[in-house]
Amino acid sequence: MTRLSASPARIMRLWANQPLAWKGLVVVALPLAVLIGALGSLYISSRVEAQAESDVRRAFAIQRDTYRVHALLAEAAAGVRGYLLTREERFLEPYRKAEADLPATMARLDADIRDAEVRARFERVQARTAQKREGLATLVALADSPGNAAERDARIAAALAANKVVLDSMRAEIDNIQRREAVLLDQRRARVESVQRNFLILTVISALVGLLGSLAAVYLFSTGIVRRVRLLEGNAERLARGEELGPFPEDADEIGRLARRLSLASQLLRARERDLRESEERFRLVVEGVQDYGIFALDPDGVVASWNLGAQRIKGWQAQEILGHHFSRFYPPETRDYLPARMLDMARQGGTAEDEGWRLRKDGSRFWANVVITALYDEGGQLRGFAKVTRDITERRRTEEALRQAREEAIAANLAKSEFLSRTSHELRTPLSAILGFGQLLELDEEEFDSRHRAAIGQITKAGRHLLSLINDLLDISSIEAGGSELELERVDMGEMLAEMHALALPIVAEAGLDFRLEPDPGPLAATADRRRLTQVILNLVSNAAKYNRDGTFVRLGCHVQDDQAVVEVEDDGPGIAAADVPRLFTPFDRLGQQSRMRVDGSGLGLALSRRLVEAMGGQIAYAPGRKGALFRFTLPLAARSAGEAADRRPRRRTQKAATAKGNNPAETDAK
Repeated sequence: MTRLSASPARIMRLWANQPLAWKGLVVVALPLAVLIGALGSLYISSRVEAQAESDVRRAFAIQRDTYRVHALLAEAAAGVRGYLLTREERFLEPYRKAEADLPATMARLDADIRDAEVRARFERVQARTAQKREGLATLVALADSPGNAAERDARIAAALAANKVVLDSMRAEIDNIQRREAVLLDQRRARVESVQRNFLILTVISALVGLLGSLAAVYLFSTGIVRRVRLLEGNAERLARGEELGPFPEDADEIGRLARRLSLASQLLRARERDLRESEERFRLVVEGVQDYGIFALDPDGVVASWNLGAQRIKGWQAQEILGHHFSRFYPPETRDYLPARMLDMARQGGTAEDEGWRLRKDGSRFWANVVITALYDEGGQLRGFAKVTRDITERRRTEEALRQAREEAIAANLAKSEFLSRTSHELRTPLSAILGFGQLLELDEEEFDSRHRAAIGQITKAGRHLLSLINDLLDISSIEAGGSELELERVDMGEMLAEMHALALPIVAEAGLDFRLEPDPGPLAATADRRRLTQVILNLVSNAAKYNRDGTFVRLGCHVQDDQAVVEVEDDGPGIAAADVPRLFTPFDRLGQQSRMRVDGSGLGLALSRRLVEAMGGQIAYAPGRKGALFRFTLPLAARSAGEAADRRPRRRTQKAATAKGNNPAETDAK
């Protein structure tokens, strides 16, 4: 008896220890298997019933078609006899109808007959049918044949007698087929009725088995899963309330493992609560020990709720002196009425608010503070208060003020320098004009002087022109730095411009013994630029290439389109520029030591002026190592082409100050 009672318990324990996936598979598969079996049996039964019904319909079709064969032949024979007596064509209509319908009818019978006995009789009927049709055709032919009437009538009488014998024989075979098909029909009807009875019984059995299987699955699901899930739900509620968990069966499936993990989670949560309390205590000690930052809490109305040593050191109040007071006491009178409330509103709306400004200490002295106020919310989204961090940055503000003042002084000094250069250049022009004027007068009469004096006159005019060029560059530089340089922006055909520059600079390049190459016409390419300033930039680059290319053979000038910009390139095959000197290329008055190495005259302003002019026209200039020597390229905005943008093609005034306000990238960065 004990063994019998223990066996179901072991079965239930074995069931409880199985994985949920396997249990779910059993719970779902058991009714599903019963359902599939029932559906399969129903399908087989329905196929058998359909086959039996098909046999019955085929038996009816065979009986119908055999009667039709006999009827068609009988009507055809009667029609032929009528034609023989009257020679009227209308009596041949049944004969023609039989000739048209008999092949299809015989074909249906041939396809429908399955029984061996009926098949044998049908084959005899086919032979008799063929003899009958042949005999009827013979009678029709004899009726229309010429010759002796008596002989023809005798032959017709003999054919009629033979046809009658064939028809009687075929009628006997058809009767036998009908009787056999009647027997088969009764058997098939009985089979259909038997199948229907079995089908009904099978349906009832399938329904009962399916119901029992579903009940068994529900029982297994309820006892093995639902009950333990309810226990697990109760433990989860106890865990949420922080209570001790209830007992749970130690099963090995997923629910059992989940229960054990829930128990471990309960232990872990208790340990974390203990650690959290200890962490909060440590955090309180840390906050209270910070001395460089004033960290304290405010309630939702802005009243001080906590105070640390940093706040005491920065502001001067002891904790007992400030707790319970509104934090607006820290603000000077000019901002006390509005700024504290605004800071709290900003923290409520954005979560945090930051400000820098003057604050008051307990003794009334002021300090420059950086303040951050953070809103504190509970789990329900309710505002619990604010955390406020204050830092004394008075020294940093003093440093920033000193830097700002130094920067303003540097800007003022730079402006003074530019103004000095501009005034000095203007003052130098007057005596220099006189020197150049008298030098040119002397050049007109230089034939009257000897060679020594003519060389001196040449040096005077050469030095004067060089000094004039230097003064002009200084004026341009100072004018651009002062923001007073105006540009006449217009549509410039780059093909025409390059051809003009080639013709203009060809003597300069040829004098250096170099080949001046002009790339093929770039086609209909137009840029927006100041024509005079563009000429100045190109001449500066070409003259530099010719001036410093002592060992090369050519200077190249070209233009192409790249990224919706016109790109002008000036390249030579000279010694190039050292990588260490590239960042200094566009620095005013810095000639990179070329004045001592190559003994070449110059002011060191050409590239600096070119960069400022290109940037003023909306482009950029940069240096890149060429295939052998140096390659300078600068960009210009493309001019509008459509008729609707014709206004952009008209000359426009643009000042250097407006151009530099756009914020172009430094050319030195591009050169690097």
